[in-house]
Amino acid sequence: MGGMSGYGPVKVEESDVVFHEKWEGRVYALATSWYPWGRYKSWGSFRYNLEKIPSEDYLSMSYYERWFFVNEQKALQSGIVTLAELNNGHADPDHLMPPLDPPPDSSLGSGLLDFEIEAKFDIGDLVRAKEITKCGHNRLPRYIRNKGGVIVGKRGIYALQDTDENDEQPYDDPQHVYTVKFSSRVLWESLGHDNDFVYVDVWESYLETDS
Repeated sequence: MGGMSGYGPVKVEESDVVFHEKWEGRVYALATSWYPWGRYKSWGSFRYNLEKIPSEDYLSMSYYERWFFVNEQKALQSGIVTLAELNNGHADPDHLMPPLDPPPDSSLGSGLLDFEIEAKFDIGDLVRAKEITKCGHNRLPRYIRNKGGVIVGKRGIYALQDTDENDEQPYDDPQHVYTVKFSSRVLWESLGHDNDFVYVDVWESYLETDS
């Protein structure tokens, strides 16, 4: 789970039910409804805020319980709701929603960018994923950190989606993204198999040349 072992097998549900309880659908609807009010303020990374939930709480929560917890805290911080409204379950007609701020000029979004930037690596290059320990959220899977692989594809240029230690997502660092092939033997040693490989799309700043 998240590149960490010791949590047992991943449970695969046979049912294709999206929401197991009605309240889960309401949590999803709330999150998508008020997202624009936090998008360009100090809302930060949704995933990073999930990661900051204490482990003993995180592991005891269901999927949408985590969603609700993070959005509840951010809604209070952003002024979307007041503590009194949250406690009594009724909207305060005198409480005004905070105004929407325009997106900053540095926001490049998460899509493919039409930029001309020289690539540091090429197909066939041997690379090693860095060991990232800084605060904030990044998109480098834990299980490939400090592991060597080979670049087998170039996916174009995307803005780095990391969250910094200030819980901000500037989107202002465009860089190449590569598909890197890792042997399962390299990743999991004796638990791997010679014929099994994992392909991961990785931002350029996560990689270094493997000597």
